[in-house]
Amino acid sequence: MSPEHLSVVMFLGVIVAVMCGIPLYMALGGLALIFGIIGGWAPMVFDQFVLRIYGTMSNEVLPAVPLFIFMGAMLVQSGAAERLFNAMYRVMGSLRGGLAICTIVLCTIFAATAGIVGATETAVGIMALPAMLKRKYNVSLAAGCICAGGTLGILIPPSIMLLLYGPAAGLSVAKMFIAAVIPGLVLSGLYILYTAILCLVKPEYGPAISKEERAEVPMLKVIGEILLYMVPPLFLIFTVLGTILIGFASPTEAASVGAFGSVIVVIAYRRFSLQVLYDSAIQTLRITSMIMFVTVGAMMFSGVFMALNGAKFIGSVVIALPLGKWGAFIAMQLVVVLLGMFIDWIGILYIVIPIFTPVVLELGFDPLWFGMVICVNLQISFLSPPFAYSMFYLKGIAPPEVTMGQIYKGVFPFIALQIIGLTLIIIFPQLILWLPSLMMGR
Repeated sequence: MSPEHLSVVMFLGVIVAVMCGIPLYMALGGLALIFGIIGGWAPMVFDQFVLRIYGTMSNEVLPAVPLFIFMGAMLVQSGAAERLFNAMYRVMGSLRGGLAICTIVLCTIFAATAGIVGATETAVGIMALPAMLKRKYNVSLAAGCICAGGTLGILIPPSIMLLLYGPAAGLSVAKMFIAAVIPGLVLSGLYILYTAILCLVKPEYGPAISKEERAEVPMLKVIGEILLYMVPPLFLIFTVLGTILIGFASPTEAASVGAFGSVIVVIAYRRFSLQVLYDSAIQTLRITSMIMFVTVGAMMFSGVFMALNGAKFIGSVVIALPLGKWGAFIAMQLVVVLLGMFIDWIGILYIVIPIFTPVVLELGFDPLWFGMVICVNLQISFLSPPFAYSMFYLKGIAPPEVTMGQIYKGVFPFIALQIIGLTLIIIFPQLILWLPSLMMGR
């Protein structure tokens, strides 16, 4: 069998291994070892593994990963999310679907401080789901809002996805951070618009809270609470994105400032203790370890895959397809969607980046725009079964009466909204490129 054909078998082997229940990092690293030896590089494959692992660990951008995760964990511990939600639902609860809209807004805000899906979805879901179920919201709608809103945590900066994509594709992480702002807001706006229209057409899906409940606290005090508890996330957003945008700090430096700022926030709300610090550190360690294991396995996989000429082979096949430039582009997006149904997003990044990047340059697409399209596309992977991580996160914190069937039913409309959002940024590339152009001009 030729090396090119071996690379195709290797590519398909990842999907089979993951579907058989093998952890992704073991599937990627193990297949890299097996096919490296089969390909005739038994001595060299071990040397390559050492060099690629060392190269990954010495990447100057990766230290930002645990810092951003720690920042999100500490902000959750501050209690600001809970207090802000309680204040916002008193204002927006008088609207049909107000609590669901409030949930999406809060997810959007905290996505800009967490960097990962799990932290955003868990923090908001623990508060929002019981509140909506208590007020007789449609269970599927409530689940869909939390799942879709939580996925914004991996797109809106500081996003761990962008931190990993940038160095792997040779793109500026700072530019990717700025480029992701408008697409993230577009998706959030689509979610809010859909929820508002649905609850307007079907009032029973999102009934307004009672006048008695709204009258418990004076409105002026409620507005004051919103302004007060908006300060911590906005403060962290400014310290991270603001310092990057004005060119004052690199992403890693901004992450360290954000991590320190999160500690200040917890102290300001009198929630700081050694136990809080320990819990946040352990959560950071667990998530970072998972990301690094998959990253190392993926780097090993991509090294052998490229040594087998897999990237060149698949790239030449895509370019040679009688589909034209945009046909090849659509084919690449469909590959990402299909992979997202079976493989973790980290593995997808490290598999498709070495394959697609040369093809994108050959076809004449802007690599920054294409990278953001891929990252928005990967939002779908969190909601698309069978391996829809966002739904599993929600099931883990939901009451027993909330079934997986109800959650599945709730996320499908939001998958359609994600496809609409993806289409918009493809048709209107300035939604991605406008803010980075201002940054480059400055």
